[in-house]
Amino acid sequence: MINLNKYKVCVYAISKNEEKYAREWAECMSEADTITVLDTGSTDNTVSELKKAGVDVFEEKITPWRFDTARNRSLELVPQDADICVCVDLDEKFESGWREKLEKAWQSDTKRAKYRYTWNFNPDGSEGYVFWLDKIHSRNDFYWEHPVHEVLCYKGATPCNTVLAEGIQLNHHADPAKSREQYLLLLELAVAEKPDDDRNMHYLGREYMFKGEWKKSIETLKKHLEMPSAVWNDERCASMRYIARSYKELQENEKAKEWLYKAIGEAPYLREPYTEMANLLYGENDWYGVIYFCEEALKIKERPKSYICEAEAWGSLPYDLASIGYYYTGDYKKALKAVSAAAELSPSDSRIAANKSIIESSAEL
Repeated sequence: MINLNKYKVCVYAISKNEEKYAREWAECMSEADTITVLDTGSTDNTVSELKKAGVDVFEEKITPWRFDTARNRSLELVPQDADICVCVDLDEKFESGWREKLEKAWQSDTKRAKYRYTWNFNPDGSEGYVFWLDKIHSRNDFYWEHPVHEVLCYKGATPCNTVLAEGIQLNHHADPAKSREQYLLLLELAVAEKPDDDRNMHYLGREYMFKGEWKKSIETLKKHLEMPSAVWNDERCASMRYIARSYKELQENEKAKEWLYKAIGEAPYLREPYTEMANLLYGENDWYGVIYFCEEALKIKERPKSYICEAEAWGSLPYDLASIGYYYTGDYKKALKAVSAAAELSPSDSRIAANKSIIESSAEL
């Protein structure tokens, strides 16, 4: 059979105890010319399962553990004659036809490609966090940096021309049993290594929030906002929202509101801060406030392509909150319209379904 592909496409990955994903992942990646995996110490059957599926597997322990060191080592193992390198994890799967779409988008001077990525799925199977990822790149002049939340960096002398690979869809199916314990220590290391890196400071503050260390989260995120290099409005807005969440957990709602107003001012084009403010006011039974901020959120129709985008703001939540606000202010017609939209987006949510029945009864009176 004649090979009509224009480029040599090589998938590379790191693995550790991914037995349950290995065979299906390898099948999904089989559109590539080669698949290379660096296993960093599996104690299950990951290595044997990958080898059975025809994957080139190399085994090497990374000590001390750093994600960037592991990624860079795995990239070194990719054949030198590769045209396109595709970095994926074993809990991620492309939808079929990805290689053809990639080659269609890729040009002779392309260095990197962006593609649609679903980071998680809701319990009902609908998409959760969705953004555009860019871990497809040319063979040379790229390297990974940072011990955790590692980023792909370019060091070439020519421009890093990036294409949008329309139609490629990568889905992430994370194992909820896997621990995040190492993340905090590695983020603290990342900030210690590069205290002027605003991205790491933001991630560290967010991680403290995930851990319930509210005061540390507030302190660290405020440091992020004070950094001269912290100029991306979307991420600054996120830091402000996380500060607000931390204050809310500390039962300081007025300070939470103050920071949510700042977040709205920082990025008024994002749904997230409006939705979060509406949710805060819902807890205070401020129904007119809930309505106002939900309406402002729903005026924004274009979903951002960055990782900052949060699933709740683009799901049923703003419609759900708005329906409750309309109901308690006596506007049953608008309440029914909003709850119907919420039910369409979350058809398996029994609470929303029950609310819809109540509102329908009220609207008929």
